[in-house]
Amino acid sequence: MAKGTFSKIAGAAALALTLLTGGAAMAKNAHDFTFDAIEGGALPMSQFKGKAVLVVNTASFCGFTPQYEGLESVYKQYRDKGLVVLGVPANNFGGQEPGSDAEIKKFCKANYDVDFPLASKVSVKGEDAHPFYKWAAETLGADNAPKWNFHKYLINAKGELVAAFPTKVVPDAPEIKSAIEQAISAK
Repeated sequence: MAKGTFSKIAGAAALALTLLTGGAAMAKNAHDFTFDAIEGGALPMSQFKGKAVLVVNTASFCGFTPQYEGLESVYKQYRDKGLVVLGVPANNFGGQEPGSDAEIKKFCKANYDVDFPLASKVSVKGEDAHPFYKWAAETLGADNAPKWNFHKYLINAKGELVAAFPTKVVPDAPEIKSAIEQAISAK
């Protein structure tokens, strides 16, 4: 084995181990993370390279749940231009996402005709938060971490975390649309 090959393999293994054990500090960008898909299997963020991604922690029984409609609308408006909306169900706030993945998926399809990708339910805050959410909080600061359901993170086409929008900012707000357009063009 060539001398440089071993160090590349060791470096990749160390990064993978760090990410798997929750150490988000070593991640270079959002493409270093993987969620589980709600249907099962891996949902690597690297599959979205070259696209902007709006990552939203969701809940089915929240006063903000109707934002699913706005998320789907924004997804349909921008997906052909390079946007992915990624719904990440979480039960961290008020126990408002108690269902199984199958129940969540059925709810989203039946009530909001959600066509964008959904991750399997995870934690988005605290010690058991998914590594992506730990990285996002480290990157943008704790003030930009989710404080409730439907918090939005925007990743640009390079995988860089470029913005956070609190729950009350609706998905089709002018500031989100403007940020999406900039994030799509950052190649």
